[in-house]
Amino acid sequence: MHSSSRDSHRHTSDSHGHGSDSHMHGSKSHGQGSDHPSHGDLHSCHGREHGSSAHGQFPRIRLVAWETTRRCNLSCVHCRAAAEDHVYENELDTAAAMTLMDQIRDAGQPIVILTGGEPLLREDIFDIAAYGTKIGLRMVMAPNGTMITPENAIKMKESGIKRISISLDGSTKESHDKFRGVDGAFEGALNGIDFAKDAGLEFQINTTITKTNLEEIPKILALAESLGAVAHHIFLLVPTGRGKYIVDQEIDAKEYEKTLNWFYDQRDKTTLQLKATCAPHYYRILRQRAKDEGKKVTFESHGLDAVTRGCLAGTGFCFISHIGEVQTCGFLDVKCGDITKSTFKDVWQGSEVFKNLRDFNSLDGKCGICEYRKVCGGCRARAYESKENYMAEEPLCTYIPSKKA
Repeated sequence: MHSSSRDSHRHTSDSHGHGSDSHMHGSKSHGQGSDHPSHGDLHSCHGREHGSSAHGQFPRIRLVAWETTRRCNLSCVHCRAAAEDHVYENELDTAAAMTLMDQIRDAGQPIVILTGGEPLLREDIFDIAAYGTKIGLRMVMAPNGTMITPENAIKMKESGIKRISISLDGSTKESHDKFRGVDGAFEGALNGIDFAKDAGLEFQINTTITKTNLEEIPKILALAESLGAVAHHIFLLVPTGRGKYIVDQEIDAKEYEKTLNWFYDQRDKTTLQLKATCAPHYYRILRQRAKDEGKKVTFESHGLDAVTRGCLAGTGFCFISHIGEVQTCGFLDVKCGDITKSTFKDVWQGSEVFKNLRDFNSLDGKCGICEYRKVCGGCRARAYESKENYMAEEPLCTYIPSKKA
């Protein structure tokens, strides 16, 4: 297995390096479950699935995002890895990748997101996907769409890839290409979607929201519907990597609240699965809005949104870098372990960072006293970027908890 490098800790993916996992899996907008039965318990935060464990039990690993390579053919303005189109040293080779799949399977039976960089730049990516499928992992992929061909779309399907996510950060060629840093990215993504559809491959649309595309979100949602996507996931910008250089494009707390309320309103207006990622406040807003409407939040009424929580980092989701370093998510630049030096299971169960994040009552500031801390939790990555403390209060939140410190 290749040794670790300390060249960088920034991570990217077209699934945005975070699970709410979340990744590849939203809830049906009309209170229905996902099309895939295995998603039904994906986001459960009942019992001891999330938060402090009891009787020696550990939270169940639900989603693992593996940065298969940092190399990428695009140059996105928000990229936390500042990924470029060249070979990176010390990336896990094929043998190490297979070992990683075995280690993940030993820890549980999560969904594994093959991300990057651009995962299709790995020549062995379909062998890895097929092996993961063979040993009982649910394999999904997050390509940017521009490298999908009729041939490799079929290979995705044959290797057991269940769903892919493709990012559209603009509703037009001009806005999307500017965001992605490459002319032709929009057309390439749409062509890739067509090839995926021809191969019978399910796909979702991911969108990172900034000031530059905030007004386009309704149009992007409509585009996702017209393309035949099964889901639309919105991501609130976490300013890491290249994203730090567009921090002035990050929407503020009031815009954040307004956007998430609009997103809630779309639940009964679309057939798509909707998921707000890196936007844990949504799960507070959902409960506030439901209360105002005289509704109880149950699986029957709100689908998976009723049984998940906002930030899954370290509780049901984690991220593994191209060199084998484990983080709670791709945005939170704190090393939790290294699978080239210890097993994934040992990291998942023993990391002090994970243990801290599983104790919601230990959150600092207003997050620690908030009555919604178990369903929201605040974005730990934004807290870290703001205060260099991943347990600090979420900086982009207007809500004042009813409890007093």
